[in-house]
Amino acid sequence: MNPVDAFWHFVNFFAPAVGVGFIAAGATKLLWRRELAGVAWWRLGGWASAATAAVLLLGLVIFESDGKMATYAAMVVACALALWWVGFRKRG
Repeated sequence: MNPVDAFWHFVNFFAPAVGVGFIAAGATKLLWRRELAGVAWWRLGGWASAATAAVLLLGLVIFESDGKMATYAAMVVACALALWWVGFRKRG
């Protein structure tokens, strides 16, 4: 595998995590407009993508292959928890 192929393999591995994170952040901003007015879309999407990417890596380590439905289900849960943590937790 040459470096260009390795780069695209790496990018395509993390594409679902980034896609789910930023699409969920956009939907969250639309559904809870007033409550999330002070939180930037990029911040929500970044944290949600990071959480889903971590779960994606963990699923690769646990199952020794990617593309398992259990990993994708855990990605959805991690994304929701990250969006809640960044957007709705009490700041004090």
